[in-house]
Amino acid sequence: MDSKLKNPSKNLNPNWAQLLEKLKSNGSKNHISKHSRGPDTETERSVLGKRKERSDEDSQASKLNPLIPTSSDCSLTDVVAMDCEMVGVSSQGNKSALGRVTLVNKWGNVIYDEFVRPVEYVVDFRTEISGIRPSDLRKAKNFTVVQKKVAELIKGRILVGHALRNDLKALLLSHPKKDIRDTSEYTPFLQEGRRRSLKNLASQFLTVDIQNGAHCPIEDARAAMLLYQRNRKQWERSIKDFTRLKEKQKKRKPKKNRKVEKD
Repeated sequence: MDSKLKNPSKNLNPNWAQLLEKLKSNGSKNHISKHSRGPDTETERSVLGKRKERSDEDSQASKLNPLIPTSSDCSLTDVVAMDCEMVGVSSQGNKSALGRVTLVNKWGNVIYDEFVRPVEYVVDFRTEISGIRPSDLRKAKNFTVVQKKVAELIKGRILVGHALRNDLKALLLSHPKKDIRDTSEYTPFLQEGRRRSLKNLASQFLTVDIQNGAHCPIEDARAAMLLYQRNRKQWERSIKDFTRLKEKQKKRKPKKNRKVEKD
């Protein structure tokens, strides 16, 4: 009797005994899997955490520097920004000539960027400001080739820039006044009626520091474009209002001088 109580499994139905063994084995596997799942879960969480940290870092970087394009689209848009860097020609090097020209689209992506070999001999490369070195112009494109390409790119489009009259003069090009958006002439950007530098405007309105040392035409073009984009609605509205006012003035008939008849 004692032996039967000590080994109760011997008195069980074989099917029941087999079922108990399966339950025991499944219980032990579940116990192991629970413990083994811990490190994998931790690893997965750590990977996800790293991914989140990276995405946070990228978003912070774009917030810190608003000049970084938010799109990778490099297509030619209805609005383009241009910036040029000059070199010194003539006997004393005090005459400016085109040394580099850059065009960016409305997202700030480069659509054209070329060094230019001036027609006249370069006396002063103005490297400390222009960033242009003699080696940059050895394989540079001829002025006429660049001029033709730029004319094609800006034709029929809104042209944004800072002191564009200087850039267009260096390119020996013209552009319709109605399609020019010059950040140096936009009234809200003026200070007591005076024009301000692009560096000053970028610092105040974009909270970004540019032109530390040699100028980068890509950076300058992006700054001008961003200044325009952030004020586009107001800017375009003011142009429309001005155009309407001029049209009204043209429609007004001039007053005829009435002659006073003497009795």
